[in-house]
Amino acid sequence: MRALALAALLVVAGCGAPGTTAAGRVTVFAAASLTEAFTRLGEDFEAAHPGVEVAFNFGGSSALAQQIGQGAPADVFASAAPANMAQVADAGGTAAEPVTFARNRLVIAVPAGNPAGITGLADFADDGAKIALCAAQVPCGAAAERAFEAAGVTARPDTVEQDVKAVLTKVRLGEVDAGLVYRTDLGSAAGEVEGIGFPEADRTVTDYPIAPLAKARNAAGARAFVDHVRSDRGRAVLAEAGFDAP
Repeated sequence: MRALALAALLVVAGCGAPGTTAAGRVTVFAAASLTEAFTRLGEDFEAAHPGVEVAFNFGGSSALAQQIGQGAPADVFASAAPANMAQVADAGGTAAEPVTFARNRLVIAVPAGNPAGITGLADFADDGAKIALCAAQVPCGAAAERAFEAAGVTARPDTVEQDVKAVLTKVRLGEVDAGLVYRTDLGSAAGEVEGIGFPEADRTVTDYPIAPLAKARNAAGARAFVDHVRSDRGRAVLAEAGFDAP
């Protein structure tokens, strides 16, 4: 009887601490503006956890939140806006309280050499300038609207994109004269795109929350990845990419 009791205790002990180590695949849904920083953090995480694979789905935060709500398999959500995270959390989709891990702000992006002579937000109302902006429902678009309101400018975009990387691509390829992107995006197009600051940028500061998801297939990996993002190493990588600390 004592042997049976001991065996039972060992089984309970073995099952009573699920999720204490990361293993298998961790699927992370993350805002497009996190592409470079999170790719690096994913590589660091895999190196620290042999046998773990981090798979990313980068895109507009609003689209990602919708996909999660529709049951897309994801373990972690990192949003470029609290509103999109709240959409998931309010539906019971997060396994823990979302926490802000970084902040970002917009900057005017122009092709190298600034051939159109863009100087500020007022140029975004010029019919003669080709302009790219994010759609209003994604965080970079909502932030842009706040900036234009503060500047008293009615923007006249020639193209409206579903995430900030699409805006950056338009600028990098010279298809538009200017666009509004996050300042962290400039590094990925160094030499092809230049950034111009503007006084209303303080109105575009955006909080980035992160949370493990309630329906995560890899709950342990999800918690471990969130911890990694918030670690000293994670903060260093984010700071190097141009993000502000929360």
